[in-house]
Amino acid sequence: MKNTLIVALSLSVTTFSFAQKKELKTAEKAIKNANYAEAKTALGQAKSLMSSMDGKLKDKYNFLNAKALYANGTGSQSDINEALTSLESVSDNYASELSELKTAMENDFLTKANEAYKSNNFSLATDKFEQLYRVVPSDTTYLYYAAVSAVSGQDYDAALNHYLKLSDLGYTGQEKQYYATNVETGEEEVFDKATRDILVKGDDYIKPVDRMTESKLAEITKNIALIYVNLDKNDEAIAAIKKARANEPSDVNLILTEANLQYKMGNTDAYKSLIEEAIELDPNNIDLFYNLGVLSAESGNNEKAKEYYNKVIEMDPTYVNAQTNIAALILDEEKDIIEEMNGLGSSAADNKRYDELKEERMTVYKSAIPYLEAVLKINPDDVQVTKTLMNIYSAIDNTAKFKALKAKLETLEGN
Repeated sequence: MKNTLIVALSLSVTTFSFAQKKELKTAEKAIKNANYAEAKTALGQAKSLMSSMDGKLKDKYNFLNAKALYANGTGSQSDINEALTSLESVSDNYASELSELKTAMENDFLTKANEAYKSNNFSLATDKFEQLYRVVPSDTTYLYYAAVSAVSGQDYDAALNHYLKLSDLGYTGQEKQYYATNVETGEEEVFDKATRDILVKGDDYIKPVDRMTESKLAEITKNIALIYVNLDKNDEAIAAIKKARANEPSDVNLILTEANLQYKMGNTDAYKSLIEEAIELDPNNIDLFYNLGVLSAESGNNEKAKEYYNKVIEMDPTYVNAQTNIAALILDEEKDIIEEMNGLGSSAADNKRYDELKEERMTVYKSAIPYLEAVLKINPDDVQVTKTLMNIYSAIDNTAKFKALKAKLETLEGN
């Protein structure tokens, strides 16, 4: 009985081994003929025998499974993701074949990712860049582009996952670039190192310079914080911003981001402190003062906003947005005046107060005029500002200027 049992087991193992190889051969042949459905069927049958396969057969199964699911780039997104999982299980037994397949995948995914991004199909671009990273995990730039695509497509959960992984990996995105100056144009141009070194040996290019690109670490940490803000995860956002600021303590935009978030959370003292810190760090940054104006206006501190906008205008009188915003803040004062006027009665005291408010309203209009006129000097075709200023001239009985702007408006609107 013992001898019979041994023979039976021996025959059983041989049968399994034969079945494994047969199904894998069938799959391999089908793949060569681009019959991926047949290959997947054969591999599905072989999968039940995986537990009895040796390492080499398992490698072959996973490699063929990846090729069948990838289907030369025609596989579905889920099939391709499964194909990549199979590839991750293949060892060095298939090193050359694996390299060839991964190169084909990388070229295919990169083309599709770029096309998807250019056509604003950010969901597909995210998937393709993520797949690129899985094919070439050493190139973390692909994961960075997956995060950027996810943000563009407002898929903040996916973007956050990618950014957090980049942060954990310590990704900076820095690389060395090789420049030389074109003698004819006087402009610097960037090349790969070998090309640059050859060109500067001739007469057409001079002044070879190597430079590192700017690190993306602060950007990534900042985006993590902003995504947390978008997802209303304020505590996580504050922690992320503080981490970003630890890397870039002098980044004024990070300070403003934290300031805005602190205000949103009701921490007005922290908000004020951060704004003061930003001013100390960069007192001559015109955009900083403009942003402070916007933040102050959003927080309801219109007088402080005006101070900042006036500072911007003092630094650059052609800064249109500051001119427009300060005019809008001035004209916004009209609302309270009109509300009080409408609530008055017909008594002598009310009539007197009405006349006072009417004068205040005229003062508001006249205060806004210089800023609106400044905008039209810079952007003479601004229809909205032209309308607003025309109405103001009408209200203050400046007939000549009203008529001039009315004629201009008709021309702008094609009437």
